[in-house]
Order: sequence, then C-alpha cells, then structure tokens
Amino acid sequence: MNDQSVFNATGVEVEQADTMPHSIEAEQQLLGAILTNNDVYDRVAAILGPHHFYDPVHRRIFEISAARIAKNNLASPVTLKAFMEDDEGLKELGGPAYLARLAGAAVSSFAVRDYAQMIYDLAVRRDLIRLGRDISDRATKVDVKSEPREQIVQAEQALYKLAEQGQTEGGFQSFLRAVTDAVNVANAAYQREGGLAGVSTGLIDMDKKLGGLHPSDLLILAGRPSMGKTSLATNIAFNIAKAYKKGTRHDGTEGAIEGGVVGFYSLEMSAEQLAARILSEAAEVPSEQIRRGDMTEAEFRRFVDAAKSLEACPLFIDDTPAIPIAQLAARARRLKRTHGLDVLMVDYLQLVRGTAENRVNEIAEISMGLKAIAKELNIPVIALSQLSRQVESREDKRPQLSDLRESGSIEQDADVVMFVFREEYYVEREKPSDDRLDEMAAWQERMERLHGKAEVIIGKQRHGPIGTVELSFEGRFTRFGNLVRPWQNGEGDNF
Repeated sequence: MNDQSVFNATGVEVEQADTMPHSIEAEQQLLGAILTNNDVYDRVAAILGPHHFYDPVHRRIFEISAARIAKNNLASPVTLKAFMEDDEGLKELGGPAYLARLAGAAVSSFAVRDYAQMIYDLAVRRDLIRLGRDISDRATKVDVKSEPREQIVQAEQALYKLAEQGQTEGGFQSFLRAVTDAVNVANAAYQREGGLAGVSTGLIDMDKKLGGLHPSDLLILAGRPSMGKTSLATNIAFNIAKAYKKGTRHDGTEGAIEGGVVGFYSLEMSAEQLAARILSEAAEVPSEQIRRGDMTEAEFRRFVDAAKSLEACPLFIDDTPAIPIAQLAARARRLKRTHGLDVLMVDYLQLVRGTAENRVNEIAEISMGLKAIAKELNIPVIALSQLSRQVESREDKRPQLSDLRESGSIEQDADVVMFVFREEYYVEREKPSDDRLDEMAAWQERMERLHGKAEVIIGKQRHGPIGTVELSFEGRFTRFGNLVRPWQNGEGDNF
C-alpha cells in the first residue's frame, strides 16, 4: 500500500494517511482465521462489513470471502486466488502467496470476536475523524444555502447514525432467550402488584385501559376542532411532569421512577399560550380571564402561586412553527441527552414538515419518523392529529379510524389510536327555538346529561383492548379529569 497525503483547499498538507487509527495485524489475523475456518465468518458478520477494514486489499478479501460463504461455497486461499489474480493491490503485497501467508499465520479462532471488535472500534474512530473534518470544512465555507443551524442538525444526524451502527446484537435469538425476556417482563409487572407498566397519564380510567404510556409506542390522539385535543394533551403532559420523581429503577439505571420529563412540540400555539393553559388548570382560573387580565386579587394570587410551584416542573416546550421531522428528531435527542426525556408530545402531526412533494407521502414520512423516534429514544410519543370533515356529515359524530386525515399510514404506524369526542359540543348547536317548548325541554334534559362529560374512544391498541373511556371536562379551565361515578360518593380520585 502507498501512503497518501491529504491536502486541504489551500494545498497545505493536513495529515498522513497512516496517522488514521488502524491495526493491519488484527485485520490479517481475522482474515487468516476466516480463510482457515469459514464458520468464523458467522461469528463476526453481525459486527463487521467490508467498509470497516482499513487496508483496501483486506477489504476486497473480506468482501469476496463473504460473498462465497453466503452462497455456501468455500472461501480459502486457493478459491480466492481465481478472483484476485489481477488485483493490483494484492500484487504489491506478493500476489496470491499473501493469501496463503494470511491463512498460515492465523492463530486459534477463539480470539476472532476480539479482533473483530477491535477492527470495528478503529473504523468508528476513523469515521469520527472524517465527520469532524467534514463539519469543519462545511463551517469554513460561508455559503448562503448552508445555514449553520442546518449544519448542526446534519452533524447530529450523522453522529447518531454512526452511534446506531454499533449495535452488535440483533438478528435471530433463541426461543429460550425470548421466553426468559418475557418472564422477566411478567415478573416486573407482578412485583408492581398490578401497578402500571408504563408512565401514568394521571387519568385513572385511561390508565386502566392503556396500562399507562409504554416506551417505544406511538400514540395518536385525534379529533375534530374544538373537541379538546390540545387540552387533553396538555393535561396529560402536566400530570406526568408534576408527578416526576427521580431514583433508581428496577433495572438498576437512574431515571424517573414516577412521572417523567416531558418534551412538548407546540406547533400551533406559542409557548406562552400553552403555559397559560397549564396555569389555568393548576390555578383554577378560566383561561379567557387570564388572557384579558380580568382576575380578582385572590385569583391572581392563586395564578402566581401556581406559577411558582410549577417552576421546577420538567416540562420543556418548543414552539418552532413548521418544524421539519429531521430537526424535530434531532432536538428530541438533544433534550434526552441534556435533561432526560420520558414522554414526547407533538401538537399536531399535520403541522410537521416532511421532504416528500406528495402530501400523502409526506404524512407517511412524518408518522414513520415519529415511530422511529419512539423506538430510538425508547419513549412513548403522543402525536395529535386532525380528522377529516366527513365526521360532520354523519348523523353519529363519533370518529372512526377511517376518519384519520390524509394518510392510512398514521393508522398503520400507530400502536394506539384515540379519538377525543364531546357530544355536548354538537348537541349545544342543535338548540331549538324558545317557542318549541317540548323540544326545548328534551334538549335541556339531554344537555344536563352530557354536560361536563367527554369520551376518549380507543379505536386501535396493539397490546390491549379497544373501547371507550369516559372523562370529566371543565371547559372554563380546559381541564379533563377522572369522572366520578354516582356510586363513588365523591371519592372518585381514590380509585
């Protein structure tokens, strides 16, 4: 191999190729072991690919060997000779005799896993050096099209992509291991004595139906305008952040043992408006009074006290409008790294930007992106979604899965699909004229029955039952709560 110098744009030599981290000896030992015993390849294939080898000749030897072994053909110095006789790099190393030397010098195959890990680690170091240079080069070039913020997002994506490639575990696993994992999960649930497996929403009946919010799940919360989607999302976010307690979990890691750190993408409302809604609920002061400043002294004091008590609440709001899905993912990763992240909320899905030109494909890209974030960060992601207008044309206004707007991929990618429905909203608009007394009496009776009640219809749930959860709704404070049943005698919160 010839060492080549690398030059920058000004022609100044910046590094010698042989200063890049590598180990020719480890590569030789590994290739020799594979050429001696092809079974060794299966033990390293999950870690290594041809691109991890520093020496281009070694890269080609590994590539040809892998292709032959994949076809159940023998990979040995003799069989590889036919494929590499004209290889210029191999000729420099002594021709086909180099293959024989590799096989002859190979030590016992028990150490191949260590060699493979070493080759991989050195390859990652080289990639990090290249990435660092790439970041430096892009930052040096002052280009109108290349914004610094975009460069930061691209750099973060490249780093995370590099980090994700290091997952050596994967592929098939034995049934014994799968059964052991299942028993461990069941044991953890048993130790909780029927407690929740996921993060509690603070809404008892919803928790019973969902079992809490589970890591790596994408939950879609959909509804028509004015149904209270954002209110329910902020209520859940507030409940989770308010209950946050840090400690040692069952698996020995540090993190939230109750509640959690919440990230909230508010693409429709500003952070200040969202904070006012949460304070309205906490202080029990109607949100329109807060907006107008029409508060009594007692109400204002309650408002300020609520603000003080919520100062340390781990609820982080990002109100960047029309945020691209890639940037949304990058910021979520950064939040997890800097402050921790247990639940992510997106209000709402149709306001996120994708790269596809076709709207249906763009929504599909966004929903897949949100599911990918849930899996990568191992957190529940709750995304709000609009429903199509066809709901309004039906006599029964209860939403269905087919009402999800713009793409079937939302339904497909989601683990849970929920609909917020307040029948009171529609009945209120059917008010008869005052002179039709019988109709007015029937309408008033119906309104009394529906007043302050809301439904969350679970239309899809991968790991549990579908059905309806009834909640209370206080419009003045935009607050959803646990519905007190007549037989609970005002003690609903204790259940």
